[in-house]
Amino acid sequence: MIHFRRVLVAVGVLATGCRLGFATGETKHETAVIERDESKAAQVELRMSAGELHVGGGTPKFADADFAYNVPAWKPNVVYHSGNLTISQPGSSSSFGRTENTWRVKLNRELPLDFTADLGAGEATLELGSLNLNRVKVVVGAGELKLDLRGEPGHDYDVQIRGGVGEATVYFPKDVAIAAKATGGLGGVSTTGLENRNGIWMNPDRVSAPVTIHVDATGGVGQINLIR
Repeated sequence: MIHFRRVLVAVGVLATGCRLGFATGETKHETAVIERDESKAAQVELRMSAGELHVGGGTPKFADADFAYNVPAWKPNVVYHSGNLTISQPGSSSSFGRTENTWRVKLNRELPLDFTADLGAGEATLELGSLNLNRVKVVVGAGELKLDLRGEPGHDYDVQIRGGVGEATVYFPKDVAIAAKATGGLGGVSTTGLENRNGIWMNPDRVSAPVTIHVDATGGVGQINLIR
């Protein structure tokens, strides 16, 4: 079950007659709380055309989200059914004026999770290391991505990153094996604490660790940073 609350926190002037994009208006805050049901696993997909995204753990619910936006057409769509949660930004990202579109999403740390984020433009901070990850897929059009996987995973999982224009930085935990295939665009690939062996970036001191994070990262014009 999804519960919504809306609080009006600021008042702006709503422009009219726009042909170039959506007009900005008052900033609205909404929350969506998805109660935990009998589902034994979670599939979460976030689709944001433009804005600022923060994701992490820290709720006993299935999910707990807070949204702030000042383009009415960007009111997020939240759909949940039997362990499957989708949050999407409707409409075009085209707008004029000073815009705000910020999502803060907390996810359950216990449920096995397949996580997908499809991001157009903006900034994303995904602190996923404390979650029970099975698969992670992130697609970034333009902007900055910080993917923090630092934690204590109990099993192997896969990470796929597709970057466009911008910078993607991935932080790895110290005590697991890393097997990362990374192909940069014009910005290339930068690594810290990893060695390239036959085209695979790995950490030799943990190559026989019981848990391995498998990464497939491809950049477009931007830079990819892998940090252990």
